[in-house]
Amino acid sequence: MRWWSPWRTLWWIAALFVVGSACFALGALPVYVDRVGSQAAGVTFFVGSLFFTSAAALQALDSGPSSDRATRAAGLVQLAGTLFFNVSTFAALRQGLTAPQADRLVWTPDVWGSVAFLVASALAFADVPRPWLTWRPRDRPWTIAAANMVGSIAFGVSAVASRVVLSTDTLRDAERANLGTFVGALCFLVGGVLLLPGPHDAGDVDR
Repeated sequence: MRWWSPWRTLWWIAALFVVGSACFALGALPVYVDRVGSQAAGVTFFVGSLFFTSAAALQALDSGPSSDRATRAAGLVQLAGTLFFNVSTFAALRQGLTAPQADRLVWTPDVWGSVAFLVASALAFADVPRPWLTWRPRDRPWTIAAANMVGSIAFGVSAVASRVVLSTDTLRDAERANLGTFVGALCFLVGGVLLLPGPHDAGDVDR
């Protein structure tokens, strides 16, 4: 099997999403932050965002003319979201940001990234046959789309909770922000693991 086969491409997309999700879940764990420090945890988030962007870029490139419009749109919107996360997680590494600077440089792109992920997940979920009317946890495409949808909602909750209150120079709700990030990352991790193709999927993916 050649490395550029559809099976191999799908494997790399899934693996990159898995690693990125694991980084976000790890960075949101208080015990990890206590052990390595907030700066190292911030680096973990930034590295995770790079894996997200790599996966989203590969997925967008793989959504060629043969893909339907919803799939292509979801891939491009998702890629835009990962780029916003690149900006926000990189800006968060800066020391001594004032509250207005943190809101502008970290929180604002984080919100736009979360919105983009929510839109992309909704497009992908709506593209699954009868997505809103049935409960099909044994249907892998439905479960992947549902997990990503829940993950995007959790990331949105985290973004809302992580706005810096100007009067106190603290997050609006740090606990909810961390929990939303952790839950969202776990959902994306589940979606990534389910997306990983096994050897028995090679024939189906290559067709």
